[in-house]
Amino acid sequence: MKFKGLHQSLGIELVEIGDGKVTATMPVDERTRQPYGYLHGGASVALAETAASIGTAALIDLEKEVCFGLEINANHVRPKREGVVTATAEAVHRGKTTMVWDIRIKDEEDRLICISRCTVAIVAKKNGSE
Repeated sequence: MKFKGLHQSLGIELVEIGDGKVTATMPVDERTRQPYGYLHGGASVALAETAASIGTAALIDLEKEVCFGLEINANHVRPKREGVVTATAEAVHRGKTTMVWDIRIKDEEDRLICISRCTVAIVAKKNGSE
């Protein structure tokens, strides 16, 4: 699958898409820092929702369904100024109309930067379109 969108602007790269698991990386650079030089919480949330949404898309029939982020929360537990962060998203609920994902974002030393939970809605396409 080739995905386009916000993740390209933030430098997010998909490392692995598996059955109920997604791994993605994002640089901590001028695109993803807040004005004080630290990783922006919104960038971490964008990384988390990207991983959850792509994971959901990999588990549904994209010919008949589309998915949208429904709810997300995040706890930012450690600051980061530079380098790369890695998100690992795992499906904890796979329903017909929603999926819930646990996303952990860590740094290069495997230290927890952010923990997030994202609920993704699954909606039937009408007449073959969204």
